[in-house]
Amino acid sequence: MAYERILLGMGNPLLDISAVVDDEFLKRYDIKLNDAILAEEKHLPMYEELANNPNVEYIAGGATQNSIKVAQWMLQHPGATSYIGCVGKDKFGEEMKKNSKSAGVNVQYYEVDSPPTGTCAVCVVGGERSLIANLSAANCYKSDHLKKPENWALVEKAKYFYIAGFFLTVSPDSVQIVAEHAAANKKYFSMNLSAPFICEFFKDALEKVLPYMDFIFGNETEARTFSKVQGWETENVEEIALKIAQWPKASETRKRIAVITQGPDPVIVAEDGKVKKFPVILLPKEKLVDTNGAGDAFVGGFLSQLVQEKPIEDCVKAGIYASNVIIQRSGCTFPEKPDFK
Repeated sequence: MAYERILLGMGNPLLDISAVVDDEFLKRYDIKLNDAILAEEKHLPMYEELANNPNVEYIAGGATQNSIKVAQWMLQHPGATSYIGCVGKDKFGEEMKKNSKSAGVNVQYYEVDSPPTGTCAVCVVGGERSLIANLSAANCYKSDHLKKPENWALVEKAKYFYIAGFFLTVSPDSVQIVAEHAAANKKYFSMNLSAPFICEFFKDALEKVLPYMDFIFGNETEARTFSKVQGWETENVEEIALKIAQWPKASETRKRIAVITQGPDPVIVAEDGKVKKFPVILLPKEKLVDTNGAGDAFVGGFLSQLVQEKPIEDCVKAGIYASNVIIQRSGCTFPEKPDFK
């Protein structure tokens, strides 16, 4: 099996509690549309309210886990992917395990007695989504779990690593350990800016690991926030992508590639001082179900081709294809087989 355990993801496993809500609901809980934030005290009653919504759906999520599941789906090679994170010993944790295993992902959860498995409120209004993550157990991940022989074996086996920036809020030392392993062994390490708050409030952790990134993903809002935090005084996404790509690297094995998505606008790829743009598949408004997981799916599609050593053009096309499939469905779910050519 050339692809066995080739891709390893680490992140915050969260059970998505997804429901269509209205503007009044967003106002009541002080939520901005298209945002991704961590839950505060004022948000906690919302989870029960969503759970009581007659149209509520539970979907195994968390940014990295979504991307790994999509990559696995696109690859169609059983056991090509692995995923590490922390869940509670409860029914949500069991649900997540079942869901990920049926998707063909080799999950190695660190299981804790308390707190409970993390959840993410997915509030959908007019197809657009806002995410409010209550990390709970996901916040308890420790690098000791990563160092256990059976888990470190997955690190040694993998040639490609992907970690969403959200994990920097939980276990930056785990991220650093994997990043340094990748650089020392000429493997591919990639991350995601994930949310504006990561660029703002976890700036130091992000900057510490940035030199190890071979690929960095993000969307236009995250890129502009990154630029603002760095004092670059530009809102031009192409310029920002070039600057991120040119950030100094820990290993000279290869140059960094920055990939920035912009919703319905072209995907920007900055590599070696040049920018390429790739138009996305435009979807009529009536076909849009919800944008939850669109960015994660893009990364998953991209990685599915990257591990097969396909050219960047093919990686981007696969990313665009995967995100187009996902936004026509509720949450980060997909049909049985992809029909990507």
